Amino acid sequence: MKMIFKAFVKKLFGAKYESLARTLPIYLIIFWGLSIANWRVQIAPFIRYLMVSTFTAGVMWQALSSEEHGIHMQNMFMLPFDSHELIFSYIAALGVYTILTKTAALLAILLAVSVWSLAEIWGSAVCLINAILMTAAIYSLKKYWYVSSLWVGAIIAIFLLFREKPWFLLALIVNSIFTVIFLQRADGYTFYLQDSIKSHAVKRHKHGSVWRYLFRYLKYHKNYLMNTVIMWCVAVILPNFLKQMGSLFVVPIGFAILSLNTPICILLSCDLDLEQAIRFLPGQKKAFCMPYCLFIFLCNMAANVIFLFSWNCQNSNVTVLMVATGVFFALQSAILSVLLEWFFPIRGWEIESDLWHHPRKYIVPIIMLFLAGMVGALPKQMPLLITLLAIEIIILVFACWRYSE
Repeated sequence: MKMIFKAFVKKLFGAKYESLARTLPIYLIIFWGLSIANWRVQIAPFIRYLMVSTFTAGVMWQALSSEEHGIHMQNMFMLPFDSHELIFSYIAALGVYTILTKTAALLAILLAVSVWSLAEIWGSAVCLINAILMTAAIYSLKKYWYVSSLWVGAIIAIFLLFREKPWFLLALIVNSIFTVIFLQRADGYTFYLQDSIKSHAVKRHKHGSVWRYLFRYLKYHKNYLMNTVIMWCVAVILPNFLKQMGSLFVVPIGFAILSLNTPICILLSCDLDLEQAIRFLPGQKKAFCMPYCLFIFLCNMAANVIFLFSWNCQNSNVTVLMVATGVFFALQSAILSVLLEWFFPIRGWEIESDLWHHPRKYIVPIIMLFLAGMVGALPKQMPLLITLLAIEIIILVFACWRYSE
């Protein structure tokens, strides 16, 4: 079991654990910087437990769904193995990876800005372990979604009904023990991503199409679509928070926040074969980048339209200028995202979770927030921005039409 665990850990962290050497010092610096700033926020223990559990579960699910692990698991299944040892080594390795490289960032911030007791630290550790084990168990039951839904619903009910009770953490410990017993009886092949290894049967077409590729890619990567749906949900509730600021100039801030749709902005970084083909085949730079830019623009506009509808329902003052601002921000975000993918692709990642949580994801939203501040401070410059927007749209549409085939 130790050898299997070590094999998985070296695959995740590198042969000499160089991934930890890069990330942990950064988290320590973040913790130290926030601590000396002496900035404190009152956060209830239940909220901290909920944040730690949901974040860890989400990252763990991404790690379990990684196609890179599907290829690595195929090599492991070619050797004689004990199902019990393989499952717990695999889960332990992914759990350590999730905690040390992803959840550690959240814990560094929470520990620095809020006051923790020793009991709350132990409680967070219980939530971490429960989230990792339960996510693995739910993943093994992905074919039985109704059982998974009932189980997740029961845990949510425990969080909501017993969060202030002394036996809340005891219930999570009991659930973790039950999960371990369940995983002991699980089949190792339930963690084998066969769909990521086998070739999908697709219809042959006479001419290649970037749009066909993009939609087909999303079809076979449901988690990318799920992130887009989550952004749509954020677009619905975001006006309720922004309207409390009492100014129409906060609307561009909403557009900037909605540009944080990471999955659709990393399609070159996550597909190395596609990137190699685009960079080396003649004429592919314009043939791919232009439609890709328009694709991201349409995805951003979908979220912005939902945001404006929600804003209109709650405030009833959507103007033509606000619509034009939404189009402007959606297009600028798309252009910057494609430029980042082309000139600064993410390299050296191990699983898709590294792509989703790479610091580069914040560059475009930060630039958009800066533009939102400029729009709010200089509203008289909006006609100039709208003119620039019209020119960009004309160029983009013409380029997509010119290089679509």
